[in-house]
Amino acid sequence: MNLYEKSLKMHEELKGIYEIVSKVDVNNKEELSLAYSPGVAAPCLAIQEDKANVYKYTAKGNMVAVITDGSAILGLGNIGPEAGLPVMESKVILYKELAGIDSFPICLATQDTEEIIKTIKYLTPSFGAIHLEDLACPKCIEVETRLREELDIPVFHNDQHGTSVAALAGLINALKLVNKTFENIKVVINGAEAAGSAIAKLLNEMGTTNILIVSHDEILNRTDNEKYDFSKKYLSEISNPENIKGTLREAMVGADVFIGVSTANVVDKDMVKSMGEDAIVFAMANPTPEIMPEDALAAGAKIVGTGRGDYPNQLNNVIAYPGIFKGALESRATKITEEMKMAAAHAIANLVTPEELTVDHIIPASFDRRVVRAIADEVVKIAKEQGIARV
Repeated sequence: MNLYEKSLKMHEELKGIYEIVSKVDVNNKEELSLAYSPGVAAPCLAIQEDKANVYKYTAKGNMVAVITDGSAILGLGNIGPEAGLPVMESKVILYKELAGIDSFPICLATQDTEEIIKTIKYLTPSFGAIHLEDLACPKCIEVETRLREELDIPVFHNDQHGTSVAALAGLINALKLVNKTFENIKVVINGAEAAGSAIAKLLNEMGTTNILIVSHDEILNRTDNEKYDFSKKYLSEISNPENIKGTLREAMVGADVFIGVSTANVVDKDMVKSMGEDAIVFAMANPTPEIMPEDALAAGAKIVGTGRGDYPNQLNNVIAYPGIFKGALESRATKITEEMKMAAAHAIANLVTPEELTVDHIIPASFDRRVVRAIADEVVKIAKEQGIARV
């Protein structure tokens, strides 16, 4: 059996890949009375007296809602909420296994922006944080922005920010190897949806101004931005300082870094050859990257990363979000900020020591058990510095 057949068999045999496990025994009258009636009235009344006690007496403080509407599932597209449930279940087990965080998959039977926002707001009494997953762009940006403004618990769209943190962590170390700085590089981002927009914003925060963002083989520019949606219009205003027009092929000429968060096989060897000296290629489309690593290396790329686990330098959001949420929950932060994301990227990058850093090892493995704690500590630190921690 191949990997897909094995996975299908596993899911069928297990009837899903997670379960809920009780922390207490209920084997006799006393145990039942403590966990249920009448004993459960005591924490209920304590929370009624002070709503903050919900963190003291319930699982809320370590519970994340993993929410999708099924509109952009794992590179498969708008396959619907039921078909997206296996992906949400996979996020649940990763939270538990990597970070000791409890979470619950929620697949919404609506793709209407206002209904999604309203529904999530209704759910918040049960959860300490909201993890948005696989919502189509630009809707995902509006949903996250609105919820961040209207809720007092962290809201994080993983396809945007988990991916951007992973890419930034890899780029921090890749630039060390080629002796370049964020301020002086030309970066081409192919894909202007969730991940591409977040990567561009983080690079701006890091001091990179020469960024070209390509969408559907067109460099975003301010001249044509009246035809863009609100997200692409914003991206056109923070990128392309010379306001040039052209295609991906033209954008790649002289580039120091290519970051692909788009689709398979859109980059060829000649495009990589046209890049600058010691080029960095992050071809992150899954399961098939924009260019296969062996082809990018043959064309002269110095460092190559992908979203896949079967090649060196896997740049995947799983390395970022468990630790970010761990820190946000531990500090009871009201939000996840840009500073937290940059600190998370540096925490990941710093786990690769100077002695370990090579072109084939710019980022630790996603299952490296040091990663979550390193990120969480930085997130807690930033939350306290920014005055948004509540413990």
